[in-house]
Amino acid sequence: MKKALITGITGQDGAYLSRLLIDKGYEVHGVVRRVALEDPEHRLWRLRPVMDKINLHSGSLESYASLFDVVEKIKPDECYHLGAQSFVSYSFEDEFSTISTNINGTHYMLSAIKNRAPKCKFYFAGSSEMFGQVREIPQKETTPFHPRSPYGISKVAGFELTRNYREAYGLFTCNGILFNHESPMRGYEFVTRKITSAVAKIKLGIAKELRLGNLDAKRDWGFAGDYCEAMHLMLQQDKPDDYVVATGETYTVKEFVDAAFRHAGLNWEDYVKIDEKFYRPSEVHELKGDASKAKKILGWQPKVNFEGLVKMMVDEDIKRLS
Repeated sequence: MKKALITGITGQDGAYLSRLLIDKGYEVHGVVRRVALEDPEHRLWRLRPVMDKINLHSGSLESYASLFDVVEKIKPDECYHLGAQSFVSYSFEDEFSTISTNINGTHYMLSAIKNRAPKCKFYFAGSSEMFGQVREIPQKETTPFHPRSPYGISKVAGFELTRNYREAYGLFTCNGILFNHESPMRGYEFVTRKITSAVAKIKLGIAKELRLGNLDAKRDWGFAGDYCEAMHLMLQQDKPDDYVVATGETYTVKEFVDAAFRHAGLNWEDYVKIDEKFYRPSEVHELKGDASKAKKILGWQPKVNFEGLVKMMVDEDIKRLS
């Protein structure tokens, strides 16, 4: 039985990946902060359906010793490093902790694996935010990075660390450059979930308006469950490499808003207010991925389209609030 170690297991991607690996017969381990173990009702809610099938270990991305001990104990066959401070807007408010946690956490995991489980295959969760001020549309694996946020900068550093451990030490390390991927398990601070939960509240008479920032930003949105399949496929190849994972289609925030309200039988213009406090200090205007390499080498294809994703999220939020 293969053993997989997941950092960030309590997040959206960690929850979907856990289910995927359990279904494939893996022994699944996750690193969580002690505070999560002490408050499972609120902090481990995404993992409730699989709690009896996973093994959780106390650790912190800010503590090399704790990560070293977990890797030493488990000796995983595969490691999926998803843990990070991943909310872009917050990274502007606290750039020091974002950069410190994200870069050091990646470095600590790579070092622990190099020293205690060198045969372990390693996946790093890169991001389309690394492209930032894009040089070309669509973006592919060879597109230069120009990050526009502390979060994007930290992810570029993690990407380079991962590639360096592959080239310098011969480790099996892969970078997944994942474009925006959403689901009903997305955090409420992210714009997509903010939109769908507000639509549900307005539909049920709990709220009267939704405040948003830049409606013209274009993003390549896919379903998180599909993207976790791509992560797994990367570590099943004979050789490690880096892959863009995306749908290749872009929609504006306004189009996401329109689709969400329309699905609930509402007109978004009656409820949405623009609030400048939600604008970023430096905007990323259009992200669109070219996943041709992933499709050719991994045989990966997204299954859920844009409309299907929006409907899934709105329906789940209405169901949850009802």
